[in-house]
Amino acid sequence: MPPPDSVTVADIPPDDVTNERFRRVMHFARRANLAERPPGQAIQALGRYFLGRPYLVGPLDQTLDQNPPEQLVCRLDGFDCFTFDEAVLALVRTVDDGSYSYDKYKDYTRRLRYRNGEIGYCNRQHYYTAFVKQAEEQGVLKNITRQIGGRRNPDKRYGFMSAHRGEYPQLESDSLYLCIQQVEKRLNRTMDYYYVPQDSIRAVYGKLKAGDLISTATDIDGLDVTHTGLVYKKADTTGLLHASTSGGVKISPDLQRYVQGVDSQIGIIVARPVFGEGESESASASGTR
Repeated sequence: MPPPDSVTVADIPPDDVTNERFRRVMHFARRANLAERPPGQAIQALGRYFLGRPYLVGPLDQTLDQNPPEQLVCRLDGFDCFTFDEAVLALVRTVDDGSYSYDKYKDYTRRLRYRNGEIGYCNRQHYYTAFVKQAEEQGVLKNITRQIGGRRNPDKRYGFMSAHRGEYPQLESDSLYLCIQQVEKRLNRTMDYYYVPQDSIRAVYGKLKAGDLISTATDIDGLDVTHTGLVYKKADTTGLLHASTSGGVKISPDLQRYVQGVDSQIGIIVARPVFGEGESESASASGTR
């Protein structure tokens, strides 16, 4: 278990406070000329900006009340592993489009986080591989796992949330529980699951680029991934830039060593940022949040 002070549960800050944090991020992006860099390099640079930010438990959920109204939460004071990837991706898109706009950042977040961009707990992308698939359909990411030599697991099934209903307070609502079950059934019909096995990760370092989105494939029943982060490239090293329970946003210097060091992580799934090459408004339906 991580030390008690390494994981923070914090109230969601007021919107004007987050807007001020956003303004500082955009100031950094302008000074670093991130708009002139390829998206992946900009993602790595912006991810580094957040080094040391705390790990937050359940950063999107303001209350444990049954079936609270879902709100679009955009926070930059800290992250879990999933919201770290999501926030950096949305921020870099805001730089890439030249708007540097807080409203555009929130809109990009909404479109990444929710199926069809429609705010609601059941529409939230709880499963990371489905988050990637939706972003791929939007022209934002491309899942390159198969392309770089990933192995297919035809037996992977989605169902962790419904099988662990008690771990998700919102699923005390029967309607939300049934809705999540339907989402999982749809994923089981439509998703193809490829991963690079953990002992083969170092062999694909040359095919990975700075800012690629990484998720750790798992053998846990019903779950697609257990952790997420960004490829970190420096000199001849390939590491993981991620929001960790053991220290907040940090860099683990060797990606394969990190994956092999955690039980149940069997490999990686890789998604590459491709926005700027053409983008659509379409969307689909996710390790979980």
